Amino acid sequence: MTVFASRPGPASFLHGTPLGADADMLSGTSPYSCLALAPVQTAALDPSGYCEPPVYNPDLCPNMIAAQAKLVYHLNKYYNEKCQARKAAIAKTIREVCKVVSDVLKEVEVQEPRFISSLNELDNRFEGLEVVSPTEFEVVLYLNQMGVFNFVDDGSLPGCAVLKLSDGRKRSMSLWVEFITASGYLSARKIRSRFQTLVAQAVDKCSYRDSVKMVADTSEVKLRIRDRYVVQITPAFKCTGIWPRSAAHWPLPHIPWPGPNRVAEVKAEGFNLLSKECYSLNGKQSSAESDAWVLQFAEAENRLLLGGCRKKCLSLLKTLRDRHLELPGQPLNNYHMKTLVSYECEKHPRESDWDENCLGDRLNGILLQLISCLQCRRCPHYFLPNLDLFQGKPHSALENAAKQTWRLAREILTNPKSLEKL
Repeated sequence: MTVFASRPGPASFLHGTPLGADADMLSGTSPYSCLALAPVQTAALDPSGYCEPPVYNPDLCPNMIAAQAKLVYHLNKYYNEKCQARKAAIAKTIREVCKVVSDVLKEVEVQEPRFISSLNELDNRFEGLEVVSPTEFEVVLYLNQMGVFNFVDDGSLPGCAVLKLSDGRKRSMSLWVEFITASGYLSARKIRSRFQTLVAQAVDKCSYRDSVKMVADTSEVKLRIRDRYVVQITPAFKCTGIWPRSAAHWPLPHIPWPGPNRVAEVKAEGFNLLSKECYSLNGKQSSAESDAWVLQFAEAENRLLLGGCRKKCLSLLKTLRDRHLELPGQPLNNYHMKTLVSYECEKHPRESDWDENCLGDRLNGILLQLISCLQCRRCPHYFLPNLDLFQGKPHSALENAAKQTWRLAREILTNPKSLEKL
């Protein structure tokens, strides 16, 4: 595949420069309203005006080491009790959900052999399955044969790219000939529409038809299972061995994390192109935009979080989000947490920064960073900083989430024992 050149977007304010709330607010001397009332000018945001997130530093206070150890103790207890219970419950749900999805996809394949199920279990995990929340899941259905297309990401569609017939190639050479537009683009929207029709027919024929139904009023392919779970099934192409130009700025040259070997591994993982609605294109009507594919870096992101307490930190954040930050307007999801862990890795690049005894410091930093992002109403995608993960979220929902996150952070940091009730 040919990769067309594009200009990488400006580095995010998150890269390399910690943003956080005022240190006073953790001590209780400054009310939260001091953050909430200040008008936010995101376009002219000056990172130098923010304080470094407060951390436990033994040079500042002889009791800090004991306080740090106490927090880590309670976080580990919380992880062993609450996070592991969450993981076990989700693993059980995944098995239940995947039985239904597999049955539906078998019926789809009977009708249309080009849509072959790729939902395979490997090392106790299902390839292509992402947990959005304990009741929401996304299954990526990998499609075959994309080779006659050029992958084009020229920066004009934030978070998206198009697939265009290679010069001199004929439509008849593609497995997906009827989904190619007059301009030579492979239409993500047309493939998704066809797949949605096939899934709807398969649901009526599968053995679980009494407990599964299609979610209406969306162009996405979503199943509601036993009125408890929602599973989105997304057609996609896997792109390995190449790296999008829209993410060419990564890794930043002045950031020592990750090392060159890890960078090579991450880029070798590549990315996925998903046929799904892209919230960054809402309201746009041109054919190229409606036919665009959404960039996703799930495997690359997972590889970045290997080592130290990174995954444990993410698990803690997911559990806290599910239990305390599931709010009206859905301002926060687990992907926001995953993104902020990656930024925290840049701000603390040494492996020693991710030892178990630093778990409290890292969680502290991420929660404060989250408050700052919510206040600025902007959370840049880690690999695609021009893409704002808060785009389309109601400002009132982001403000409410900031207040709730502050209360949660303050409770944990001032009284670690409170984790027993959180």
